[in-house]
Amino acid sequence: MVARLLALFGCCLAAAGFAAESRSAKPNVVFILADDMGVGDVSAYNPRSAWRTPVLDRLAQDGIRFTDAHSASALCTPSRYALLTGRYAWRSRLKQGVLQGYHGPLIEPGRQTVAAFLRGAGYATAVVGKWHLGLDWVRTGPQLEDVDFAKPFGGGPLAVGFDRFFGISASLDMPPYVWLDQDRATAVPTAKIGDSPAPKLWRGGPIGPDFKMDAVQTRFTDEAIAFVDARAAARDGKPFFLYVPLASPHTPVLPTGEFDGKTRTTPYGDFVAQVDADVGRLLAALERHGFADNTLVIFTADNGFAPPGGLDGLQKIGHDPAVGRRGVKADLFEGGHRVPFIARWPAVARGGTVSPALVGLHDLFATCAEILGRPLPAEAAEDSVSFLPVLRGEKTTARTTLVNHSGEGRFAIREGKWKLLLWPGSGGWSHPTPTPSPWLKVEKADLAKFPPFQLYDLDADPAEQTNLAAAHPDVVQRLGRLLRADIERGRSTPGAPQPNAAGPWPQLAWTASFPAP
Repeated sequence: MVARLLALFGCCLAAAGFAAESRSAKPNVVFILADDMGVGDVSAYNPRSAWRTPVLDRLAQDGIRFTDAHSASALCTPSRYALLTGRYAWRSRLKQGVLQGYHGPLIEPGRQTVAAFLRGAGYATAVVGKWHLGLDWVRTGPQLEDVDFAKPFGGGPLAVGFDRFFGISASLDMPPYVWLDQDRATAVPTAKIGDSPAPKLWRGGPIGPDFKMDAVQTRFTDEAIAFVDARAAARDGKPFFLYVPLASPHTPVLPTGEFDGKTRTTPYGDFVAQVDADVGRLLAALERHGFADNTLVIFTADNGFAPPGGLDGLQKIGHDPAVGRRGVKADLFEGGHRVPFIARWPAVARGGTVSPALVGLHDLFATCAEILGRPLPAEAAEDSVSFLPVLRGEKTTARTTLVNHSGEGRFAIREGKWKLLLWPGSGGWSHPTPTPSPWLKVEKADLAKFPPFQLYDLDADPAEQTNLAAAHPDVVQRLGRLLRADIERGRSTPGAPQPNAAGPWPQLAWTASFPAP
């Protein structure tokens, strides 16, 4: 009897030891990035949503739903750069706007990325989806479009820390329309498509014989699942980092199969439902292989809702992608960059938590470093702050400020309840702007008629309706000088100053109003 009890006790100790080892093992990291999805498009964030997102809602129930999360820019390319490098993209050569499908690499040679950092810590790394950070195509002539698709490209994911890449070069409305596998196109384009009928939802260009726009969302999910399957089959014990930058629900809005008409709302709503279901397929693969408990899964978006997704139709059915916030994609206003951000890590994070902590997509790098207990390189992740304390159940992070950046390259800075816009307009597509989006019913604005700066109390005025700059000049000066210092130091975190890429940088004219101490 004693022997049996000792044996049972030994088994319990072994099981406890195995559980402790599992909890302490390096976690897998799966980062899913939706394209142009508003925070209110996830029903866990929007009680009045016109559709439901049951998978994402369950992810929020099982994890942590952040309510003050932001993309590093109100546009896609700079958000992706910041996410992977932990550095604001306006420190690079890209001071405004986005890259196109034929542009060269934005991530500088030798710059550390979170993928390279994790690979150096023993991770298998993969990206499946929309790259949109430029590639070194082999050129056949002086024009950007002069590309030899039969030859491998450089400067892509494999050059910045990823072992595996399958995807497309840029947004699904940008040529070239070819599948990319590792460092080359799967087929040489044999045809061209024209611009979509008005309204223009895609640009004309070459298309591969094996490429279909309406297959992209499903193919990305299938390839992401295939990577998870491969990691399970490898049985080498290596943790993995899987980055899944989707091309949806960005235009062209192409819900397919059972999702076409599923929500009985708009095609955009149907496309969001398809994204939700495909996230469910990927989560099921993690469960199937026993990865779920020690995998940090993050779902978020690269910026706010984009009007080409059909804003008029959504307004008619009472759906608000910004949930009362002002602005859209490209804007400095909250609707341009406040995004859904859900993190699930069952081995560590307590489920059913709602966190008001200020976080940015570019905080992934520092968070992974703290999880692994490895120091960040001095010349990397200059703007990344770990949110691991929130995952562990603490109330806040070390992040106290956040810089917002718009499509025009305009700046804003956030600290606590205060948000200072260093520009008289939206900095993007919505009113007031001299260049409104063709999908918004707003007039061109003469910005000379508006105050040069905007200050909002987001606690009292989340819709950014009352400019308090004149009433609080001390706050304006303090935040303006803080932003100027963060820009000039080349970093917003402690450490040695780092260089920014040279201009031209006309968007910094406002710094004259905030003299250095």
